[in-house]
Amino acid sequence: MSQPALRRDGRDEWTDERGWSHRIADVGGLDLHYVSAGDPTAPAVVLLHGFPECWWAWRRHIDRLAESFHVVVPDLRGYNRSEKPHEVEQYRLEAVTEDVAGLIRTTGHETAHVVGHDWGGVVAFGTALQRPEVLDRLVVLNAPYPGAFEGQFTLRQALRSWYAGFFQVPAIPERVLSANDFALLERLFREDPAPGAYTDDDIATYRRAWRREGAIRAMLDYYRAFGRENVQRLWRNRWDAGRRVRAETLLLWGERDRALGGHIPNVIQRELDDVTVEHYPEASHWLHAEFPERTGADIEAFISR
Repeated sequence: MSQPALRRDGRDEWTDERGWSHRIADVGGLDLHYVSAGDPTAPAVVLLHGFPECWWAWRRHIDRLAESFHVVVPDLRGYNRSEKPHEVEQYRLEAVTEDVAGLIRTTGHETAHVVGHDWGGVVAFGTALQRPEVLDRLVVLNAPYPGAFEGQFTLRQALRSWYAGFFQVPAIPERVLSANDFALLERLFREDPAPGAYTDDDIATYRRAWRREGAIRAMLDYYRAFGRENVQRLWRNRWDAGRRVRAETLLLWGERDRALGGHIPNVIQRELDDVTVEHYPEASHWLHAEFPERTGADIEAFISR
């Protein structure tokens, strides 16, 4: 199904045909677009997408979770309708985690459950480390932990993550990803996940997001912000210095992930105080799209306890 047509009710707020509310709000001085559904007085759950998606990544989870929760689904800074700062340092993990804390406050909550996939998972971990006071429970789908660098980023993992090195190059990655109307990104969704996980309408929705001015540059700047800092200093000193994830955590892991090695869940289990790992043997990196019913049920059961 295509992304719903938007009916504007005001300059910064509108409602789509599914009844989901859209808002562009000032969150810590940055304009963030987010979608919300469910009772605003219910406990909140924030769903964070990864690269190269946008809020639409969680389209199949929103209604289910909205039966019991106030569901808040942003476009991360730089993506789709959200503001796209021009400075690479504006995409540091510290900055993006502040967006999450600010969004929780903006939507009228003091705390929220936070769920993230891929880069959204990294940001979710970062929120648990940097702003634990805003977090209830944490759910991460196929994302590395921002700590224990040496344990996760082995030589074999470096080979898997070769593209992250390529993304450090100025300008050229933007041209490569944008060529032939984003044919390479479309190919990613056609060939990596299980057939049917992403429909033609899904890809058309993402293509509209990629076409927005500055979007591809901003999406790549997440990788560049990481690469510009000294890796050991970022992960050991800044994130590991006296910090641990204390929140109850659920890790959902697709074992056929081509980008992230199967050793990463083992490292995460050693590093976190209270973590449960659910393996998806038939799933790829894109388990939320391949198995929306199962991932939705696992998330709902965990945050409802």
